[in-house]
Amino acid sequence: MSVSIILQQMGVICILVVIGIYLYKKHVIDDRTSQKLSAIVVDVCNPALILGSILSGHMTATHNDLLIAIALGAAFYVILVILGFVIPRILKSEPYNRKFYNLITVYTNTGFLGLPIAKAILPANAILYVIVINIFYSLFFYTHGMAVLHSGIDQKNLRSSDNTDKKIAANTNTADSDKNAGKHKHPLLAIFNIGTMMAILSLVVFWFEITFPPIISNTIEYVGNATVFMSMTLLGVSIARSNFFKSFKNIRIWLYIVIRMIIVPIIFVLIMYFTGFNTESTLAVCLMAAVPAGSLPLITAEKMGLDTEILSSSIAMTTFMSVFTITAIMSVVSVII
Repeated sequence: MSVSIILQQMGVICILVVIGIYLYKKHVIDDRTSQKLSAIVVDVCNPALILGSILSGHMTATHNDLLIAIALGAAFYVILVILGFVIPRILKSEPYNRKFYNLITVYTNTGFLGLPIAKAILPANAILYVIVINIFYSLFFYTHGMAVLHSGIDQKNLRSSDNTDKKIAANTNTADSDKNAGKHKHPLLAIFNIGTMMAILSLVVFWFEITFPPIISNTIEYVGNATVFMSMTLLGVSIARSNFFKSFKNIRIWLYIVIRMIIVPIIFVLIMYFTGFNTESTLAVCLMAAVPAGSLPLITAEKMGLDTEILSSSIAMTTFMSVFTITAIMSVVSVII
């Protein structure tokens, strides 16, 4: 994959983000509208994008590639879980904030942002690895992630209830937000959300080489194609309404960006390059390691009544900076491998 293609596609993504900022500033999209549009992206467009990528016919991956992807996905999150313990200590964050830096280290925006960008800039076969990583995201978050959130809750973590509704409304459209997160159910049952189920279905379709009638496959493709525009526009809306300047002054978040969004992806690439993984898997893992902090930890922490200032600030800052860091990293990596 050439650098020019990456720069061109990321340039398109930047324009779409700017459109979102413009639409929010002009009050074409407000908080309620973005919340509804986010539900469409999460529950309809993104699942269609996943299945459409398998049905497109452009993928030439084999069953062996899928098995490798499953092993890579598991290893990817095991490593991130370890880093989630280490990075907060490198940042020297306050003890009661470590859980939040832990969560944004492990659970990044692999779905709402990662999938559309992968579709835009990665080879067709790389999408298989992206899909598997998103399945492991759900498996790990609703087990390990929930355990981290519930650990060490005390008064320092709590925030006043009068800000609850405002914060929830302001953050439901970002990253990998899950409609099921708003329902009162056992965390383990939340693993079976529409995104995870569609990803599993896509792997079943891939494994058994199932074909759909043209009227069905074409419909899925058209719906999935709307994902990039809608998700990037909503990303612009999220940036436009965030308290960006306050986040900009947080030195610890800047250090997090350098470590988690630059150094960590490079380390993943070097490991995979020297252990002989193919180009598609390396590019996919690199992109998934480079995406910014996701909002599912924020939404869940809000519902628990925790002080989420660190999470909201990190999401705003890392989302903005990811446009530049992802472009730079993916351009460099495409030359190296």
